[in-house]
Amino acid sequence: MAAMGKTRVAVIPGDGIGPEIMDATLGILEATGFEGEWVYLDAGLAAIEKGKDPVPHETLDAIREIGVALKGPTTTPSAGGHKSANVQLRQALDLFANVRPARTLPGLTGPFASMHLDMIIVRENTEDLYAGIEYKPHPDVAQAIKVITRQGCARLVHYGFMMAREQERKRVTAVHKANIMKMTDGMFLEEFYKAAEDFPELKADDIIVDNCCMQLVTKPEQFDVLVTENLYGDIVSDLCAGLVGGLGLAPGANIGEHCAVFEAVHGSAPDIAGKGVANPTALVLSAVMMLRHLGFHEQANRIANGVLRVCSQGQCLTVDLGGRANTKEYTVEVIAQAH
Repeated sequence: MAAMGKTRVAVIPGDGIGPEIMDATLGILEATGFEGEWVYLDAGLAAIEKGKDPVPHETLDAIREIGVALKGPTTTPSAGGHKSANVQLRQALDLFANVRPARTLPGLTGPFASMHLDMIIVRENTEDLYAGIEYKPHPDVAQAIKVITRQGCARLVHYGFMMAREQERKRVTAVHKANIMKMTDGMFLEEFYKAAEDFPELKADDIIVDNCCMQLVTKPEQFDVLVTENLYGDIVSDLCAGLVGGLGLAPGANIGEHCAVFEAVHGSAPDIAGKGVANPTALVLSAVMMLRHLGFHEQANRIANGVLRVCSQGQCLTVDLGGRANTKEYTVEVIAQAH
């Protein structure tokens, strides 16, 4: 039984550097006033090595019961037919919206560091080519089926507009390829403009995905909220992460009607696991999104401000950000600056 005042959170440490950055993140949460009861669960390689599925039934059941999870990066073996833990989680829990903010952090170098980018990518999370429906009608022919449903489109675009309204955004842009895939992407675009009618205060427009990618690397500051399908969203959200410093700084949330999973979107980086040099920023910022989801805005603001101050000062950055700090030193500094 949880102690009075504590909030239960399902915790999936993950593989590779996952346990290290999870320890750092939970330490920051606790140090800045969030009282959590951590319920540790297995997924990914950690589960497979115990003879379980990549996402065991007990893990899914626990997340459904608790309603919120914080997840480190997991490894999917290249061989053996194992399904991605990320894909399995999203489909099994019907986490239909993947939310990826892309915001320039002060003090970091890079070609877009001076642009002050602040956009959000809302990606459909359960359909499209990522439904994994593939087959070979002939030994030399492989086919993949793109599945788009009206219900899936409608709930995603409504979430995107509602999120934009709640965060007082100005513009929502649909990213698509309806000029070629007129039935699937056409249905997505149709539902987008249908939903837009209920949000007259928001500018609603659309852009073809290849043009969107070009615009993102030439005039990225023009975008606000991008709403798109699964495959396009996977590509575009990583592109946007690159604009603001890489996946090591990119938080993510997977939102469903009944539960939500917040995760670092980068890989498990087994080459640096155990060396104490991993950058926990992506998972820390994902935890900030989790706190806002749970209504703990004061703690969320403190942690977000701590990360911003550490990056702005530039004195205690991890190696991937051009500094010399290890994971522990960076964590301690974020806690010190979180006020």
